[in-house]
Amino acid sequence: MKTRLVVTALAAAALVGCEANPVSGRQQLVLVSEETAQASSAQAYAQTLDAAQKKGKLSTDAALNARVKRITDRLIVQAGNMYGPSRSWKWSVAVIDEPTLNAWCMPGGKMAIYTGIVRKLALSDDEIAQIMGHEIAHALLGHGRERMSRAIAMQGGMALGSIVAGRDLSILAPVADIAITLPNSREGESEADRYGLELAARSGFDPRAAVRLWEKMSAASGNGPPQFLSTHPSPVDRIQKLNGLVPQMMPLYEKAR
Repeated sequence: MKTRLVVTALAAAALVGCEANPVSGRQQLVLVSEETAQASSAQAYAQTLDAAQKKGKLSTDAALNARVKRITDRLIVQAGNMYGPSRSWKWSVAVIDEPTLNAWCMPGGKMAIYTGIVRKLALSDDEIAQIMGHEIAHALLGHGRERMSRAIAMQGGMALGSIVAGRDLSILAPVADIAITLPNSREGESEADRYGLELAARSGFDPRAAVRLWEKMSAASGNGPPQFLSTHPSPVDRIQKLNGLVPQMMPLYEKAR
């Protein structure tokens, strides 16, 4: 019965909540407005940073924090050129002092990167830019809204009915938190790879670093994929596709330099 309810909810959502993404043009399941997604993400972000602060997990490494901000500031400028409305987002980036190999960007430009991925992989600035460009691309492409919409739809017809009726849902803040951990679709990951690579190239970061990054990520997989890779395409496939994209991005990189 529960499975039938979920299937019914998803089918109904597909009928009422599809729209074309302004960057990629792809039709997406979107049950949550951009404004609502940003507001609920801001709340979830504040809670995440508050919890990290209480645990002493917000990085106090001034040099690393300045480095990450310097890189993301350049990416944010080009994000505004790729998707104009992002110029008014209240961007923020945090460095969380945990060993996990992970990074993310929520709707509205709320970002985080973990010290584990920077230090364990000995990342260059170009490689950090590829990670954060990829995550920013997820936000520009509305993938967070897609994940939130999937989370809402999976809660069944009652939640979906509230969305369709236009009522404000109290569940949206926890849904935004859940959306951090829900996987993007493979199609979404491929989109973020392509647009993230372009974003980094236009910001003056070497596209070839994306290949080096994923080679490092593949080597770091060990007995199982790190968190950052757990919902992503296989490193071999990703590296092959990125290699194919690099020649297209090199002129953008050379111009930006």
